[in-house]
Amino acid sequence: MLEKIDRDKVYPLNEAIALLKETANTKFDSTVELHMNLTIDPTQADQIIRSTVALPHGTGKEVRVVAFVDDGMVKDALAAGAVKAGSDDLVAEIEKGFLDFDVAVAHPTMMKSIGKIARTLGQKGLMPNPKAGTVTTEIAKTIGEVKKGKVEYRNDKQGNLHNALGKISFTDEQLTENLTTYIKAIIFNRPPGAKGNFIKTVTLTSTMGPGIRVDISRFL
Repeated sequence: MLEKIDRDKVYPLNEAIALLKETANTKFDSTVELHMNLTIDPTQADQIIRSTVALPHGTGKEVRVVAFVDDGMVKDALAAGAVKAGSDDLVAEIEKGFLDFDVAVAHPTMMKSIGKIARTLGQKGLMPNPKAGTVTTEIAKTIGEVKKGKVEYRNDKQGNLHNALGKISFTDEQLTENLTTYIKAIIFNRPPGAKGNFIKTVTLTSTMGPGIRVDISRFL
């Protein structure tokens, strides 16, 4: 697989996607990942990058959502696709070890109740947050968006972004649209403190596949 890739070359997006499919070697439907190295200082508050983007074709993964809402909103949350919804009862379940979900959304009035499990959720990256759009008054709408392909991006301690953006089984057009949407969102949401060349490198890879560097000059 490595012989198919020129490690010194930065590939146009269409060539990168073609190589991505050529070098995918798993028996299951590999996940397509994008890894972006940014020239930010993650220790500076005005250089943190965190938000959400709605991918046109989703990630190919079934997203399990729980909703922290009052009793009057439970029915609507479940109808929108939440696997569980509730207030103190849901908090109690999580205190007992329930963590079989991928995203948690919460109504602002529930944040005080969630405080007692904030550490547990935070360690798993599941704590609802206004910046991620998961603390909202529009619970049903947000659940629907998350299940359709709305993903959160957030830089790590080294100033990198890592996101799953689809499956190898997606068509070239679907992957192109997802990747284009994601890259444009990152550029649009450049943090105010970022200086100089904001995006240093962009690399595509599939599960257990080699990294393929992508030329994003046309987006810049």
